Amino acid sequence: MHAKNIQNLRMIYYFSGTGNTGWLATQIANQLNIKAIDICSMAGESIGNTASSALAPNEPVGFAFPIHGWQPPHIVRRFVRSLPHSIFAGRYVFTVCTCGDETGLAMDIFAKELSRRGMKLNFAVSVQMPNTYVCLPFMDIDSKELEDRKIMAAENQIPKIAEQIRNREDGEYLTKGTAPWLLTYVIGEYFNRRMVNDKKLKVDLAECAHCGRCRRVCPVGNIVDSGLMSEFTPKWKRDGSCTGCLACYHGCLKHGITCGDITRKRGQYFFKIRN
Repeated sequence: MHAKNIQNLRMIYYFSGTGNTGWLATQIANQLNIKAIDICSMAGESIGNTASSALAPNEPVGFAFPIHGWQPPHIVRRFVRSLPHSIFAGRYVFTVCTCGDETGLAMDIFAKELSRRGMKLNFAVSVQMPNTYVCLPFMDIDSKELEDRKIMAAENQIPKIAEQIRNREDGEYLTKGTAPWLLTYVIGEYFNRRMVNDKKLKVDLAECAHCGRCRRVCPVGNIVDSGLMSEFTPKWKRDGSCTGCLACYHGCLKHGITCGDITRKRGQYFFKIRN
């Protein structure tokens, strides 16, 4: 039974900013012998053609994403809305989300997005990973010790999560936190409507190494050369594509990118495989 299920599981779609979710999705995919697909790599492709060629009838489909302000990221919601109803309806659907601390009611929102495409969310689990949001006064990255503890705990969760998915279990295993409705529909709603953008992102030219790493790590291709200097100097498109993941900020080797003055004193984090 298990072998049959492993063969039938084909893909998990994921979005990742600073690498936490990409690592987790890949680890789960490896456990299940399936393919992890970065939704940002599918730009310009026909999702219908990709899915229909890879999925046989009744095969499950998975999603993985970080929680942004106690809600699913906008890019993930738009991706689900683009899925062809005829191909994805009626399948077993599993979701794995990463969060620094709590999910709020983000999975309720995601379940509603799925239902509009004829899908029911059968299994949902949250995995705590190191904090990455640093743009508010009370937020910073975790200490190195806490980062290591979270990643180790996540590693220990992966086999169980894979087994639950393999067996097509139904259930919800989420850390919703205190007052989840308030977190998601009041604070989170304001955050996702007003603060998920690239308006405050800028580069300190005195610190910039002109290496182009910020452009390479941006998952949505939101950074281009400003043309201000002979070497690469970043400029954000300001076209609404920014996901607020802060990959550019965290990925800058010189700490030369800021998102408001407060981040000058904040730490940086990018997922690294532990030794």
